[in-house]
Amino acid sequence: MKRTISALLAIIMISAVACKKNSDPAPPAPGGGDTVITPKRDVIAWVDARSNVFGTYGRLNDTANIKTVLDTLQQVGVNGLVIDVKGSSGYTMYPSAYTKQVTTQDGKSITAGVDYVGYMIQEARKRNFKVYASIVTFVEGDGARNSGTVFDDANFRSKFESIVCDVNGNRVPITSTGRNAFVNPAQPEIQTRALNIIKEICTKYTFDGLILDYCRYTDIDADFSDFSKAEFIKYLEANYQDNDAKNMKFPQDIVATWRTNAGQTLPNTLGKYYKKWLMYRCHTIQQFFIKARQAVKSVKPDMKFGTYVGAWYTTYYQVGVNWASKDYDPFNDQELRFDWAYPKYGETGYAENLDLLMTGNYFTQLKLADNPATAGLKYHWWSVEGSLIGGMYITRNKMPLYGSIDMGNVDWASQADISKTIQYILGKASGGVMLFDVVHIYAPQYNRLKQPLWEAVRNGLKK
Repeated sequence: MKRTISALLAIIMISAVACKKNSDPAPPAPGGGDTVITPKRDVIAWVDARSNVFGTYGRLNDTANIKTVLDTLQQVGVNGLVIDVKGSSGYTMYPSAYTKQVTTQDGKSITAGVDYVGYMIQEARKRNFKVYASIVTFVEGDGARNSGTVFDDANFRSKFESIVCDVNGNRVPITSTGRNAFVNPAQPEIQTRALNIIKEICTKYTFDGLILDYCRYTDIDADFSDFSKAEFIKYLEANYQDNDAKNMKFPQDIVATWRTNAGQTLPNTLGKYYKKWLMYRCHTIQQFFIKARQAVKSVKPDMKFGTYVGAWYTTYYQVGVNWASKDYDPFNDQELRFDWAYPKYGETGYAENLDLLMTGNYFTQLKLADNPATAGLKYHWWSVEGSLIGGMYITRNKMPLYGSIDMGNVDWASQADISKTIQYILGKASGGVMLFDVVHIYAPQYNRLKQPLWEAVRNGLKK
């Protein structure tokens, strides 16, 4: 799981963010019924497999190093892990009946005879850690290496690889753009594959919970396959009694023309079905979340079910995700205005299906008051404080929310700033803090400060 936030993006978006003056009425009481949220002190460290196990400076392919890293995590105050067990290649870190297992990559291998996932759980339990599994849900090929399920199986690729629009409006396979091989989340076979892997993980291992990562579309330019067209027409006919939908010009009636900005392909001229298309995509993802939760609970009813999302809700519609509560209606919210919202958009929210939510609050601006442009605002999706307030507001506190810090891909001015951010999230977020990623802490080559970050974490977690 790579989490990179462009400083340029934050600057561009600051003028377009939804916001609210402090003098406006207070937000409604949390949907869970609690009017006062007492933050937990769960400190969860994410363990990306590719970087930590197979990366040049990763250490977790060796059992002795695993023990050392986990010991040090415990010493600085961490009490849980998210272990990446299915990566962007589509392969798993354990023997699976549904996909290949990866044991060697980029010249590094897991110690022969060691069940990496089982060993990580075993050692985590010895330190009284909570342990969660994560899967990269709807990516089945590593575009940088041309490896993975999509690249192994031509038939799988032709049927399921996501189709995106380029800047000229041409529909092309996503791998032709150099990106990872996202697949179409609407495809029943893709959903079944993911659900089978979820149930397999829950059956084979004693995790405390399962976290869906990349459970989304690749971006606003997807998925424009013929299959998605047919499914969208059915959606329009069923939900809007639109008997003329079958005559639509596809994709022009959704997006007529495109433009590029900082490497992203974005709508330029919108078609008549654009906002309903956004609703269809969010509905597709919501329905999968319902199935995924059922899959987890069918195997282990007490196992937690959650997801990771970016905290920038104001633009997260672009990936087809509405992580808000169904009790939150962005179309009728008089405090926050979203020009992409449509009547009943709130019904596509999936927060009620979660036992926990991790949001990527990956910003160097900590407090709203730190910037004159945001000092008078309450909600601001491009600061840690503003995005945490906004996240708990739109989810109605239906589940514990874990604010997250990216310690490696963000341009931190100092270790002290990292510590302050960790400390703030712990005091604000209802669930606790997620630290991304373990490799950024122990390997200075993988963070922008080029320093080990153990002391930054330790100081941030001091009570």
